[in-house]
Amino acid sequence: MNRRTLLKLGALLSGSQLRVAFAAPARSSTHAIVLYCDLAVDPAREQEMLDAFHRYFKPAAEKFDGFIDLKMLKLRQVVQGGPSPKGGINYRFQLTYENEEKRQLWIKSAVHQKVWPLIENTVTDKGYLVLLTDSR
Repeated sequence: MNRRTLLKLGALLSGSQLRVAFAAPARSSTHAIVLYCDLAVDPAREQEMLDAFHRYFKPAAEKFDGFIDLKMLKLRQVVQGGPSPKGGINYRFQLTYENEEKRQLWIKSAVHQKVWPLIENTVTDKGYLVLLTDSR
């Protein structure tokens, strides 16, 4: 779009309409999915896991179509309710994708096969809880 066209468009639209006109395309109408993994990270390997997450895993995941968000959350305390997470659970991995089909493309990729073990090899129990949820 050239400058002259942009100025004409700006004169026709209010500020909020102009922002909408240039906003990123809307995501699909399907609900996103959120995956949680409750991990018992070996305390002696905690920094190794965090380095792998921030340096390798997250940058790789962000490049895949459908990626929305990814967090590694450290459990601080149980504030209410119970039972507490099973012994040793000290991190919750949270991955959000546009849909399950796109998440499957990510987890079946060669890059995922390379970077996930960098995190998984730091956990003391590989039978960790994995929850797949629909965002509503």
